[in-house]
Amino acid sequence: MKELTFIHRNYDKWKVVEEAVRTVDSQSPDTLADIYVDLTSDLAFARSHYPRSRITLYLNNLASELHNHIYRNKREKWSRLLTFWTREVPLTMYQERRVLLTALVIFLVSMMAGVVSQLADEDFCRVILGDFYVDMTLDNIANGDPMAVYGGDGEMGSFVSIAMNNIRVAFNCFVMGLFTSIGSGLMLFYNGIMVGCFETLFFRHGLLWQSFLAVFLHGTLELTAIVIAGASGIALGNGFLFPGSLSRLQSFRRGARRGLKMVVGTVPVFIVAAFVEGFLTRHTEFGNWRVLFIIASLAFIIYYYVYRSCQLGNEK
Repeated sequence: MKELTFIHRNYDKWKVVEEAVRTVDSQSPDTLADIYVDLTSDLAFARSHYPRSRITLYLNNLASELHNHIYRNKREKWSRLLTFWTREVPLTMYQERRVLLTALVIFLVSMMAGVVSQLADEDFCRVILGDFYVDMTLDNIANGDPMAVYGGDGEMGSFVSIAMNNIRVAFNCFVMGLFTSIGSGLMLFYNGIMVGCFETLFFRHGLLWQSFLAVFLHGTLELTAIVIAGASGIALGNGFLFPGSLSRLQSFRRGARRGLKMVVGTVPVFIVAAFVEGFLTRHTEFGNWRVLFIIASLAFIIYYYVYRSCQLGNEK
């Protein structure tokens, strides 16, 4: 590539970098990291093809200045903990919105697959949920307490074990992205089938509304977090599979950084969902009042993961 062509193609991008350096305090760490990776890639190209050119000197100085700003601010302030949840997590969701949509579609399609399969074969749930769990559920239905499974253990013990299990599943979804995004997609698909056939099992016994109130009291938050965890693994895998203009290693690092931020962002959601499941779901006597909590959970999800995410994304 001729030097003038190289400059013409990247001039506007370098002006953006200059502006980012001037306003470095208002830039998010992820934005600075992405800019730095892109800039050093251009610098490496310039050093290889135009080692004695003024453009190489310009890029080297610009990269050095950005590097100094990044590492000067490496020691984080306590306020970073707040901005991580209020800005960085929702902004990352916006940046990976296509991946999140893909994960949601996979989950919804798999739920429908679970519904259709259970309607077609009454014993399908035994393949997915296991004979012991299905037999226990059928016994609970026969005894007039279909949601007894949520009240079997102590409240605190249930809360801790559920939280640990859900967080483990979330990080498994993320790690599966190391084996390409297909692994995380398959985990999402399996979880969606579980939900679909479970709800259909109760539907066949005329208990769909009772099941919906019990499951989605905690499941509105929990299932949303599972979809996000699956999306984090897909983002990790896509970083390796689809590097775009970056090197495969650079793209993988960016995907890993964003994916990790997404899955870490689900931890508080899983903890709250586990608390609800351990302490509240067992109280079926709350009746239809549980709808209010489900609506409140859904409102939080829409605000934080959709509205706040788009708001921050459109500021950029």
